Formats: sequence, structure tokens, C-alpha cells
Amino acid sequence: QVQLVESGGGLVQAGGSLRLSCAASGRTFNSYFMGWFRQAPGKEREFVAAIRWNDIGTYYADSVKGRFTISRDGAKNTMALQMNFLKPEATAVYYCAASFNNYPRGPYDFWGQGTQVTVSS
Repeated sequence: QVQLVESGGGLVQAGGSLRLSCAASGRTFNSYFMGWFRQAPGKEREFVAAIRWNDIGTYYADSVKGRFTISRDGAKNTMALQMNFLKPEATAVYYCAASFNNYPRGPYDFWGQGTQVTVSS
């Protein structure tokens, strides 16, 4: 089992920045990927970014490339998502996830409870 807890969400104006964090506990040494997903009201959950735990290879949705950066701290079992130049369409609940599969976009096996990000125009 892997437990995931997100933090760092909030309200920010368009063009601003936020940094999300995810603290992982449990059998994290078995995780191949950790990722961020988001779900806006009335929309399906979508992939945002992923990082391969062992070699820190990173993957991004086209909509966030160049503005978002995913990173992880292996010693602390934490993952972060630095979000810059935020747009109102980024408003969503952001979820941290962990995968034992070798596919960055899923499927994922464990999920956090989510943290709200609201970007005002």
C-alpha cells in the first residue's frame, strides 16, 4: 500500500505561481511512476505530469509543457509540481498518484485526496 497526501493548493491570480507537494508513505520503493492529475468541474480527470521514480524521467501534458515542472525528493519520499504562468483553465482539483506500472499516463494504483487550485482571471 502507498499513502499519498497533497498540499499547497489555493487561490492565485492568472499569471501567478503555485507549488503543490505530495508526501508518500508505505511501499514507495516499488513505485515506478508518480504523477499529477487534475479534474475540473464537469470534466473528466486528466493527466498533467509524471516522473519516473528511479531515473527521474519526466512527462508532461502538452497544455502544461514549459510552465509546469515536476520533481521528486527520493530521500524524503516527496514529489512536487511547480506551476508557473497559471491560466484560469488550470482551475481544478489536483491529485497525486503512484503507479507500479511502466506507463507514465496510467493506469495508477494509488491516489491522494486531492487539493484545490483556483486561478482567477
